[in-house]
Amino acid sequence: MARNAWFQARAISSLEGLDFRREQVAIFAYSYAAEQIFEFARARGWRTILGQIDPGIFEEDLVEEEARRYPELAADWRRAPEAYWAGWRRELELADTIVVNSLWSASALRATGVSADRLKVIPLAYDPPANSSGFRRFYPERFDKNRPLRVLFLGLVNLRKGLGPLLDAARALSEAPVEFHVVGPNQLSWSPGATNCGNIVWHGSVPRKAVDCFYRDADVMLFPTLSDGFGITQLEARAWRLPLLVTPRCGAVIDDGVSGIVMEPGSARAIVSAIEWCIDNPSWLPHASAAVAPGERQSLEDVAVALSLIG
Repeated sequence: MARNAWFQARAISSLEGLDFRREQVAIFAYSYAAEQIFEFARARGWRTILGQIDPGIFEEDLVEEEARRYPELAADWRRAPEAYWAGWRRELELADTIVVNSLWSASALRATGVSADRLKVIPLAYDPPANSSGFRRFYPERFDKNRPLRVLFLGLVNLRKGLGPLLDAARALSEAPVEFHVVGPNQLSWSPGATNCGNIVWHGSVPRKAVDCFYRDADVMLFPTLSDGFGITQLEARAWRLPLLVTPRCGAVIDDGVSGIVMEPGSARAIVSAIEWCIDNPSWLPHASAAVAPGERQSLEDVAVALSLIG
């Protein structure tokens, strides 16, 4: 909170030094660091646009519920203080338009009382790496202990990202020909080595330049998130034509049953079912990979144009 307040003070100081008297001004600021900026803008009659980076307190409530389900993973988890959420609610009040990155975020904001006419969905900017162009994926005729299904999880290793159900699913699949590769910083309250899951390879944090290797080497990507504003790793996986096993609580990237599988959120059983389907139907995977549309390039300039068109 202190860092957000510092940023806003610096932003306002910069704005005070500019002459906007002859301009129609719209101010864009990101959630949790916009309240003071919007107060400043409103006092001058400027239009305010909030970039809501996540589903807000709706998401916080989901994670709190998950912490009760997995207390052994959540000893270090704490809710944000009420002052944090009070400031956020004030941002919502001050915003003329609220930009979210997915329909999931929009539905979560509506559930907290934001009217639909104030919401605008603009997907994330993403430019696929040049070396992913034309990449083709190959799969074995069958999976076994010598060539298991390689399942990639890449991102923050925490409750919100669905690590509780992932661990339960890995235990349930201990005898199956599957290998989980978990890449990202651990934010859970135990050491990964204490999981007793012999089918999980914990890679921890890796340099950004090494990430593409994990996308290339995997057979499918597992994205069991409880809630995400979008989930940019989905776009990264899509660029490498990697079939996705995802929940619906994020940006919609795949065609269910065609280029991936949409799973029930928070369900180890759903993860097990999706992975068993991939193991039992290896011939489906090349078709799923071929059906993964790399997606159009969405640059920061494209996002800026979309923002400029907000009425």
